[in-house]
Amino acid sequence: MTIVAPFSPFKQKPYRFAFKAAHTTTARAECEKLIACYGNHPMEHAEAVICLGGDGAMLETLHDILIQGFNKPVYGINCGSVGFLMNPIKKIDLSERLNRALAITLHPLRMKATSLHNETREALALNDVYLFRQTRQAAKIRIHIDHRVRLKELICDGILLATPAGSTAYNLSAHGPIVPLSGNLLPLTPICPFRPRRWRGALLPSSACVMFTVLEYEKRPVAAVADSFELRDITHVEVYEDRSLNVTVLFDPEQTLSDRIVIEQFRT
Repeated sequence: MTIVAPFSPFKQKPYRFAFKAAHTTTARAECEKLIACYGNHPMEHAEAVICLGGDGAMLETLHDILIQGFNKPVYGINCGSVGFLMNPIKKIDLSERLNRALAITLHPLRMKATSLHNETREALALNDVYLFRQTRQAAKIRIHIDHRVRLKELICDGILLATPAGSTAYNLSAHGPIVPLSGNLLPLTPICPFRPRRWRGALLPSSACVMFTVLEYEKRPVAAVADSFELRDITHVEVYEDRSLNVTVLFDPEQTLSDRIVIEQFRT
């Protein structure tokens, strides 16, 4: 992950924004107000994308930009609950806010998952990739790091690999470590491990390639999830950070994503 500050101001007026709103009353109402002031442009012609909603809406917008190949910065306005990736609603000129914003570049994880039926699917994740048991029986998973077996058998509900930005989400709920954006580390965190009982995971370099092999996959079926994409009955999953892809997220200078990650480590 790379922090870029400050964000380059727009070169011309009127500024062209593309607005995307979550399917909630608050987000849609706020979006209509902003469109009335600034207009609404197709994403390919806009200078920035304005996302209104919560973190889910932001992740969906960032995925759209990655898939479509648009090199557009995204500024989030929180109309949801947590809004970790968003900025607060303020009655300040939107163009002025973006000209003062700080930019953070995020690289996604790329998941390559193969199913029991020999179907291989790829997906990108800006938060995390995780494996999880599909039935009442615990999963058995072997872990390779850079083509070397590091854990022969993990008996667990599941395991996840998170980005630094995603380390405060599911990873934190699973008691994984919070990672600073500048750390170039990926937390590998077990979900309810049974054996080895005291294994709490690992911090891996961002260059690591992680392979999960599902043991006894017919008896103990496992699903793989990359953000909102899910593939069931998988046999093995490869995950690595794809530095050929990136998205730019804008934050008010009063509290950037890096600041929020630090603050989260001191919450009680």
